Amino acid sequence: MRLIATPFIVATTATSAFAAEGGFPPFDSHTFAGQIFWLVITFGLLYVLMSKVALPRIGSILEERQGTIDTALAAASKAQTAAEAEAAALEQALVKAKTNAQAIASEASAKSAKEIDAKRHAVESDLSAKMVAAEASITATKAKAMANVTDIAKEAASAMIERLTGKAPTAAAVGKAFSAASGE
Repeated sequence: MRLIATPFIVATTATSAFAAEGGFPPFDSHTFAGQIFWLVITFGLLYVLMSKVALPRIGSILEERQGTIDTALAAASKAQTAAEAEAAALEQALVKAKTNAQAIASEASAKSAKEIDAKRHAVESDLSAKMVAAEASITATKAKAMANVTDIAKEAASAMIERLTGKAPTAAAVGKAFSAASGE
């Protein structure tokens, strides 16, 4: 039959062997001096290795890391200062552009108002001239019509007198009668 070494079996076997000799070897008082000697030697070597090899490497890594962090912080500070300056410059440019746009809009509005005013004056003067011409035409037409009305009225009056009296009046008598009636 074959035995399989399990931790439980090994521990049980080792405990049985130590019990037969008189106890657990690290707690045996006869071996304390050797154990302390090797403990001092081991910790001394470990101390020397750590102080000469491992700790200087760790220290240089920490210094390098701190240098990288400081460099990155300085670069970030410069970038932030540059960004703030750029933002201020952009804000000033925006204010200048707004002022310029307002000036252009005011100028365009004033120019447009002048053009509209000039066109309005031109149209008003044209309409005024047309109105004066129309009034003159109306006055001329009225005068012509009034002249014709007098002639028509004279003819109508002459026709009425002829019809009433049976005899046609003379044109001079009708004209004299109209002059007296109109107060000329």
